[in-house]
Amino acid sequence: MSRERPRIWLVLGDKVGDNRQVERVAEALGEPFEIRRVRFLPRWQDGKPPFLPSLYHLDRAASDPLEGPWPELILTIGRRPAMVALWIRRRSGNRTRIVLFGRPKRFFDDFALIIAPAQYGLPERDSVVRLGLPLIRLDPERVEAEADRWRERLADLPRPLTVLLVGGRTKPYRMDADTARDLLERTRAAMPEGGGLYISTSRRTPPAVVETLARSLPPGARLHTFDAGGGENPYLALLGLGDRFVVTGDSVSMLTEIARLGKPLVIHPLPVEASRARRWQDALGGVPGAARALRWARERGLLGWPRNLEALHDLLGAGQTPEDELERVAQRVRDLLAAADRPDPEAHQRRET
Repeated sequence: MSRERPRIWLVLGDKVGDNRQVERVAEALGEPFEIRRVRFLPRWQDGKPPFLPSLYHLDRAASDPLEGPWPELILTIGRRPAMVALWIRRRSGNRTRIVLFGRPKRFFDDFALIIAPAQYGLPERDSVVRLGLPLIRLDPERVEAEADRWRERLADLPRPLTVLLVGGRTKPYRMDADTARDLLERTRAAMPEGGGLYISTSRRTPPAVVETLARSLPPGARLHTFDAGGGENPYLALLGLGDRFVVTGDSVSMLTEIARLGKPLVIHPLPVEASRARRWQDALGGVPGAARALRWARERGLLGWPRNLEALHDLLGAGQTPEDELERVAQRVRDLLAAADRPDPEAHQRRET
């Protein structure tokens, strides 16, 4: 007896913040769904694999099984999980449709919906759902619980408490020892007199930056260094207990989480290092016909779609807590499912003939 075809899969990787955006939409749909967690081979955990509808980058033994019956719809996020979703679509005879959160590297037309926050420059298409901020939102009760758990340990820090959250390398930004010194100097200069400082690094913070911050730590300030081994992390407690925040401009997740909480936020800009490809694209900007050529190259995966984090910074700098667009996205996905349920008159006509 054949099994019923599953309706929705979530294909998720190893990034908790990314996964939670997909899960929020799936939970809002009111439909049953199954999760397929995929893990990557060591060389592709940080390095970017060539973008193909393939499983060559997977650690198959550590990943959930990927076998039919294939779903009607996949929700996924990120380069590596998207490759898995495309592989499944091929195995389904292209019947499985994909909702991608973020921007596609290639195979633009293979994605039924693309959920694109402000930082992604994508073409105007019916399949592109443009957002302000990503669908990142922390559970306020969880933040409050962590704040209560850490309250006594942080009680000796002077008020108002400035929390400095440090990200890491991401194109096109530079993050090194010089950047760290500038970041710390500017943060201290802007702190309220007599206030306290707590610095927290993240998974992407380079060792040289951590070392520079540790050597230059002001008297009375504290530094938490991210522990990949899963040691205690005060991040959520700091979100609840901090009075004002300084965040490096590379970290979309940290910026969004603080903005959603309505906390005072200062975005620290990072120095830009334009890649050779980016310089070449910028140089072509004023050439007649160049825009059409660039779009042609991007749609075929020869060039990446641009990411402009400054657009996100401008949105956050408007001084208002941005709207959570969860329901709008969920409705677009429901519409996609409803369209799949409608009979195809052309298919019926083909059967009759």
